[in-house]
Amino acid sequence: MTSPKRQMHLGLFVLGTGNHSAGWRYDQASSSNSNWAVIRSLAELAERAKFDLFFISDGLAMEPGDHPSFVSRFEPLTLIAALGAVTTHVGLGATVSTSFNEPFHIARALASVDHISGGRSAWNVVTSNTEKSALNFSRERLNEHDLRYEIANEFVDVVKGLWDTWDENAIVADKVTGDFLDRTKVRELNHKGRFFSVRGPLNIERPPQGHPLIIQAGGSEPGLELSARTADLVFSVVQDPAAAKRGYQQLKARVAKHGRDPNTVTIMPGVMPIVGDSDQEARDKLNLLQSWLSSTNALTLVSQRIGHDISGFPLDGPIPEFPMTQKSQSFSKVLLDMARRENMTLRELYNVTAAARGHRVIYGTPKKIADDLEYWFTSGMADGFIVMPPYFPGAFTDFIEKVVPELQKRGLFRREYSGSTFREHLGITKPTTRSMNVSQPAVS
Repeated sequence: MTSPKRQMHLGLFVLGTGNHSAGWRYDQASSSNSNWAVIRSLAELAERAKFDLFFISDGLAMEPGDHPSFVSRFEPLTLIAALGAVTTHVGLGATVSTSFNEPFHIARALASVDHISGGRSAWNVVTSNTEKSALNFSRERLNEHDLRYEIANEFVDVVKGLWDTWDENAIVADKVTGDFLDRTKVRELNHKGRFFSVRGPLNIERPPQGHPLIIQAGGSEPGLELSARTADLVFSVVQDPAAAKRGYQQLKARVAKHGRDPNTVTIMPGVMPIVGDSDQEARDKLNLLQSWLSSTNALTLVSQRIGHDISGFPLDGPIPEFPMTQKSQSFSKVLLDMARRENMTLRELYNVTAAARGHRVIYGTPKKIADDLEYWFTSGMADGFIVMPPYFPGAFTDFIEKVVPELQKRGLFRREYSGSTFREHLGITKPTTRSMNVSQPAVS
């Protein structure tokens, strides 16, 4: 008996004004990231196309000159809870910071969304990387980069531990005996760690998925370790095929070193596809988008991505030798490596960065884009892709109506969902309740 053909996974990265910094200026493009009707329609489109994931990013500070979708945005957990009630299959991922939250609250919120959605919630674990975020939470500055990841590791462990304070079917609701809860199936967590002290148990029963899925995107050494130890899906930023293949193999090897099956961790690079009926039409779309860029709407984003203010440097000069910072390190490394590899000027770097914020841009006919995705998928560089349309809804509609059928024709992407939970989409089994410390009592 032959094994089924491996199929790629597809997720949608949702920024209502478009992933391109100037995408909202495109004809008939959405210019709102906080319009419920727009976001709901995009989720319905993703589900119609049988996408695995509808993914919401987040940030905790607002800069007037930032990407338009970062100026105004929904709180992600609130949004995916609402989407869980109006969709039936697509996975729903929300970005939540471990730097400005508490494990009990996040465990409870994600479990709630998992129940509302019937087992489709996912948590994109981030540590936050902008100093101005700290100022919104009664702090003067962020913790140092590596310390933020130490906190994140314990945070994730506590959240998973709280989900495991309930066994399956703990609520019996026996109207004859009057027993509502089987108290032997609920227990305290009694976690006392370096950063958190949490008694438990959680005050909502075990999520339908057991554990809502964990998404991670860190590319630094601590970020990769967090991914290898805890993540179910890794959202990667890559530009160079050789580096992508090397990174894919190395991360899978890290997963194995942590005693996990590498096949249970799905690696999905971000990609911005620009589709045209001809290569020239697609290039014209890209050129139009790029023509709307300026130093005003691009330099802020590039400075954030590489962790250095570049406003004082000549745009047509070489890339300075910037040291690594305590901010986001994955984007900084990928972008600066690419710039030096290709001898870019700062102007060229900000043109690339402002297009897809550091992710790869591909343009051309549906066949050409499908060829590219197939090559990366079959060559050991990706298990699928986070699709980042430059504007909505048109660029996303082009992808699902023209590229997705091409992938389906090649047997690379599903035609129908085979299950209803996000775990089932990714082929990851539901975890059993982890055994708790025998000293931890059941609820009395």
